Amino acid sequence: MRNFLTKLKQKHPTLTEIFRFLIVGGVATVADMLVMALVQYLAEPALYPDFLSLFTVNGSLVPYVAGTACGFLVGLLVNYILSVLFVFEHKGKSRSVYGFILFALLSLGGLLLHILGMYLGNGIWKLNAWGVKIVLTVVVLVYNYLTKRLILFTDKKEESAERKKND
Repeated sequence: MRNFLTKLKQKHPTLTEIFRFLIVGGVATVADMLVMALVQYLAEPALYPDFLSLFTVNGSLVPYVAGTACGFLVGLLVNYILSVLFVFEHKGKSRSVYGFILFALLSLGGLLLHILGMYLGNGIWKLNAWGVKIVLTVVVLVYNYLTKRLILFTDKKEESAERKKND
C-alpha cells in the first residue's frame, strides 16, 4: 500500500495534494461540528437529555451562533496546522504569523462566500437549502484550495519561473 501511495505521489503530485486537502478538510469539519455541538450542549444542558439529542432538538439562537463561531475557529486552526504539516509540500509564506493571518483571511473569504451564496440561493431565490449548501460546499472547497495553493503555499522558484515566462 505504501509503495502504491509513493508511486501515486511521484506520478500525480497535484492529485495527491488535493486528496490530502480533502482529508484535512474533513477532519477540520468534524472538529468544527464537534466544538459547535459541545458549546450548545454546555450552554443548555437541561434542553438536551444526551449529547445525540443536539441533532434532533432545536436550542436557542445564542448558543447556536456562539458554537458556530467557536467551531469555525477550531476548524480553522486544525485546518491550518494540518495543511502546513500534511497537505502542501511547498510551505511558501505559511510558516509565519503573516502566513497564519493570510490563511485565516482566505478562510474567512470562503465563509463569506458560503454565507452570501446561502442568502442568495435559499433566502432570495428560494432554492432548496440543502441543494444550495451542497453546491456551495463544492464551490468553497475549490476556492479554498486554489487561493491557499496559489497565494500561500507557493514555491518561490515556481513563482519566479512563472513571472519570467510571462515577461
